[in-house]
Amino acid sequence: MTGVRRSSAANALLVGAGVLLSRLAGFVRERIFAHYLGSSLAADALRAALRAPNVLQNLFGEGSLSASLIPVYSRLLAEGKEEEARRTARTVGTLLALLAVLLSALGVLAAPLLVDVFTPGFSGERRELTVRLVRILFPGTGLLVLSAFCLGILNSHRRFFLPYAAPVLWNGAIIAALVVAGAKTGPAGVAVWAAWGAVAGSLLQVAVQLPQVAGLVGSLRPALDTRSPHVRTIFRNFLPSVGSRGVTQVSSWVDQVIASFLPAGAVAILGYAQTLYILPVSLFGMSVSSAELPELSSGLGAEKLRERLDVALRRVAFLVVPAAVAFALLGDRVVALVFQTGAFGVEDVRVVWTVLAGSSVGLLAMTLGRLYASAFWALHDTRTPLRFAMIRVAVSAALGALLAFGGPRLLGLDPRLGLAGLTLGSGLAGWLEMFLLRRALNARVGKTGLPASFSLRVWGAALGAAAAGFGVKLAAGALGPVLLGALVCSAFAVAYGALALLLRVPEAATLAGTIRRRLGLS
Repeated sequence: MTGVRRSSAANALLVGAGVLLSRLAGFVRERIFAHYLGSSLAADALRAALRAPNVLQNLFGEGSLSASLIPVYSRLLAEGKEEEARRTARTVGTLLALLAVLLSALGVLAAPLLVDVFTPGFSGERRELTVRLVRILFPGTGLLVLSAFCLGILNSHRRFFLPYAAPVLWNGAIIAALVVAGAKTGPAGVAVWAAWGAVAGSLLQVAVQLPQVAGLVGSLRPALDTRSPHVRTIFRNFLPSVGSRGVTQVSSWVDQVIASFLPAGAVAILGYAQTLYILPVSLFGMSVSSAELPELSSGLGAEKLRERLDVALRRVAFLVVPAAVAFALLGDRVVALVFQTGAFGVEDVRVVWTVLAGSSVGLLAMTLGRLYASAFWALHDTRTPLRFAMIRVAVSAALGALLAFGGPRLLGLDPRLGLAGLTLGSGLAGWLEMFLLRRALNARVGKTGLPASFSLRVWGAALGAAAAGFGVKLAAGALGPVLLGALVCSAFAVAYGALALLLRVPEAATLAGTIRRRLGLS
């Protein structure tokens, strides 16, 4: 059974619901993180420690598996070759588990080297704590790689909610650890407890998905059918996918290296900004691209693929453009709403907002780029996205370093604000990558992209909504950060929806109709 056939919009809604729950739990985690650790030395250490093993998860996890496993596995299911699909899945799972165990063990042993590579600016107590945390975290990362395998299988069967909601358990375990530790120990102890909580959460995240996966692939017994042409195709596509993810990790690594040479707290500040920035990428870009990949991989012709892609591009832009505008123009209220508590003060809000505004420049490009990459994966082409990702990273590193170190010095600003130059450089490079992906795909399937009239209406509605939110911000006066942030964000959201309807954006009418039906008003 391939699972219930729903429309791509319904599947995207399920992915989005799962991601939303996970991200809400993540926001609670980050708020507690900010309350106890702020932008302290321990906060830097925990951020850096989470980044180092996260490379393994991202290299061999969700993105790479989605690009290589889902197109082959979904095609086998579509052709009715269920037993072949099951053998293929078990073999891939076995090989991936062996690889994850090996690399996790190497990560524990090589923790000091990894810390020096990822954060060469760390020294003394900050470096020692980071090494300790990396050694705790690495085994949990191997478990998260297996969680990504579960996601690939479940998505291929059009079961979208569980794998994207499962990280709620990971976040929940860290939250519990932070709360318990925060009542009894100092910042370094809180960071250690949080690391152990992450390992426990990784185990829970895998365990909740395994029963469904076992039912779909027959069993969880190991298999090594390495002669299968399907397995070979998956790993032939997997290596370029890993390369593409590796290039992305190089970009993140460069960002963290630069941040490690900035004043203490810079790594933590970058992490806070990325927590907000990644929400629309995950909630909208991931939900739509994840829902579309199995459908695009089911043997569509060029015309159908182009039509589905254009619909998905408009859907993503309708949701992401307002997020980019809100981050850039009202980001102080967003940051204060989520983080301002305890050790995280007004000055931290100002710096994180500046970094977030830099990130917002490339937000739309990064989410549209995910969709274009998914189209190439569906065509069994993982090499083209890799090539363009390498160009993006090179441009991002050059621009980021120039703006991060040269900008504050030239303008006489707080050196930590160099992080805004770093994220701005990444955003500009993201636009370059998206344009290259679009041009290459258009050469294969025909013209794709957002119509100019659609873009003007969406951007106009978002800017008008920002004006409404700013008006509420001025009129509300000296309210607390949570209440003021909630009022400003609510005013922005309502105004954007109303203006989009007034400007006759089709996606707004579709969303309004869905809401009316859910409420029983039509």
